[in-house]
This record gives sequence, structure tokens and C-alpha cells, in this order.
Amino acid sequence: MKSVPLTAYPRTLTRRGGSKKLRATGRIPAVIYGAKTTPQNLEVDRKAMEDLIGHAASENLLVDLTVDKESARRLALVQEVQHHALSGKVLHIDLHEISENEKVTIMVPVEPSGEAVGVKTGGGVLEHVLFKIKVRCLPKDLPEQIYVDVSNLEIGHAVHIGDIQPPPGVEILGEKHISVLAVAAPITEEQEAAAEAALAATSTEVEMIKEKKEDGEAAPTDKDKDKDKDKDKDKDKDKDKEKPAAKAEEKKPAEKKK
Repeated sequence: MKSVPLTAYPRTLTRRGGSKKLRATGRIPAVIYGAKTTPQNLEVDRKAMEDLIGHAASENLLVDLTVDKESARRLALVQEVQHHALSGKVLHIDLHEISENEKVTIMVPVEPSGEAVGVKTGGGVLEHVLFKIKVRCLPKDLPEQIYVDVSNLEIGHAVHIGDIQPPPGVEILGEKHISVLAVAAPITEEQEAAAEAALAATSTEVEMIKEKKEDGEAAPTDKDKDKDKDKDKDKDKDKDKEKPAAKAEEKKPAEKKK
């Protein structure tokens, strides 16, 4: 992956409300950290950052960072980007500083290539089981995406992690038997109708349970009735035991007054 240049500046507005004031100037807050780096608060131009993200072929973005008044350039991965929930504008970015001579482990998107024969001739459905896979490589070898040829994939067959041929210098991590892409058999009208009926039955059952809860406590079951009967029998037994004892007390002669 080719790195793209990005200029940053030491952040001056770090107190409460500083981020809001900073965004009002057209810049956004950022932070850079790494295994051998002390975290540093930075600020970058919002438009420049949004342009980089907009033109990137992958969500993984490698930047060649220049911090104002520092001669040395710093290689970093854009680790996280926070967007505004409504406007979509970039609010904050996290940068992870890395070394060009040390391998990094990162998740890379997987894209299918070609049309599966099971889809083309059998009417099957291509299922994307894993959208990303974990790889390890040097920053210069980091792929933006990994393409998997599915042309020969038939119905009921899948491409597993162990089947994927990695690009040069890249090691694919993960359990080799895990499916990444698969072709499933088409759903028949009968299967679709059965699925809809099962969903409708489940919805009806949920509604009935809700109605019972709203009306009050549910009617006692046969088991509950049996338990109540047993409790009543135990109470009767206790009463029968108490009666002889009471009679014995009555028969005792009263003590004579001295």
C-alpha cells in the first residue's frame, strides 16, 4: 500500500470545549500513539482528511505524517475515524504510528472476483460469510483489498481461509477451515412460504404472551393446582396434630391455691 502525505499540527486547544472551537476553525482533533511513541494531541485540516478518506480505495489508510516544525516524517495507519451521526463530517481521528521495517497485523476487506458457476447456471446465491480477514505484513506490502476468484464455485461449495492465495509478502491469519465465500442453493417457493408461515406463527405467539401480561397474571396450570392441594393437606395434618395437644391441656386439673 502506498502512503499518502498528511500534515498535522500540535493541538493547542485541549481544555474543555477546545474541540468544538477547533472544529469551528476548519480543523479536527487527532491523536497519534504507538508501541514506541508517547501519545500526542494533534490537529489536522478537515477538508484534507475528508479528501484522503474519500479517495481511498480501502478503509485502511496509510499516511506519511508531517508534524509542523518537525523535519522527520512519521508513518502511521489511520486507526479510527469518528463521524458526526447526522452530517457525516469527520470529528476526530486516531493515528497508529508504525515502523516501515516492522510487520503489522490488520483486518483487510475481501472482495469476490468473477461470477460463480453455481450462481450463473444453478441459480444459487453467493454468500459473503467473512467480509474481512486478518493479515500480517510489512506496511509497504499491505493490500488495500484481497480479491478471491469464485468462478469455479458450485452450489454447496465454499472458499475457506486456507484456500486463499495471499499477495506477495502477506501472511493470512486465522483458522484455515473457516468459510469466507460460499454458494448456497436457491430458496424454493415452498421453503419461502414455510419460512413466512413460521415467522407469522412466532409473531402471533409473542402477541398472545403480551396480551396475557397486560391482562394480569396467567391462569394457574395443573401443576400449580396440585401444589396448592398438597399445601392444603399439609395444613390439615398440622391442625390434626394440634387438636390432641389442646385436649390434653384441657384435661389437666387446675392447681389448688395454697
